[in-house]
Amino acid sequence: MYKRLIALATAIVLAAAVFTGCGSGKKVVIGSKDFTENKILAEIMAQLIESNTDIKVERKINMGGTFVCFEAMKKGQIDIYPEYTGTGLTAQLKLPVETDSDKVYDTVSTEFSKQFHIKWLKPVGFNNTYALAVPQELAEKNQIESISDLKNISGDLVFGAEHEFFNREDGFDGLVKIYDLTFKSTAKMDVSLKYQAVGQGKMDVTDAFTTDGQLKALNLKVLKDDKNFFPPYYAAPIVREDILESYPQLEEVLNKLAGRIDDDTMQSLNYKVDNEKQSIEKVAKDFLSQLQ
Repeated sequence: MYKRLIALATAIVLAAAVFTGCGSGKKVVIGSKDFTENKILAEIMAQLIESNTDIKVERKINMGGTFVCFEAMKKGQIDIYPEYTGTGLTAQLKLPVETDSDKVYDTVSTEFSKQFHIKWLKPVGFNNTYALAVPQELAEKNQIESISDLKNISGDLVFGAEHEFFNREDGFDGLVKIYDLTFKSTAKMDVSLKYQAVGQGKMDVTDAFTTDGQLKALNLKVLKDDKNFFPPYYAAPIVREDILESYPQLEEVLNKLAGRIDDDTMQSLNYKVDNEKQSIEKVAKDFLSQLQ
């Protein structure tokens, strides 16, 4: 009887050890903003971690805008998400617009660590800066190539963008001041609706990200930022420093993406999701299969 109890106790201990090993508590939470590109990048990062470590990944995809994600990170609700250098500079640090990409990266890296204990990893490659876009027919009719070319006709045009663009230093107010634009009217909407509105002729000008797949789908003309108003927006993973202390291997794993996604590649990934209706999971998996 005694031997049987010893055997049973040993079995229970072994089972508990196996269970604990499988659910060892190694977990990170990856978040994303509420637009296609950011969701794709978050999923790529999640799958990269899952295939290269024993760390479990919890996904909080499509959380909302910049401020939602950043507040969640500061509160410890998420550990990692894809951010952009220009956004870090102007939206989170509230610093003046700067066009030198290396200087912007150095500034956000230093200040995020000092102020928020958040580390910027290496940029993944593409510069998804803001731009203005108009229908190709409008551009051809009015011989529009740059944002400055809008000045003489802006009074006849409707400008529309997502809510966040109207609340940023490098957004609407600064843009119209630098370029001396006065639009007929403006429209604020969810980011998912702006291209639909342009496509339906409800507005004439919108803000765009230079890697948006919808630019190709709707045949929109991206206007040259001839006064260099928009800062560089190089995408990179940002990670809470205490998470890197717990799982230092994350830095090496996520830096496998460094310099591997150029503008054309990102636009293609966005197009596959937005226009070909492929799932974000599949697009991320297919990209990683070519990367490794």
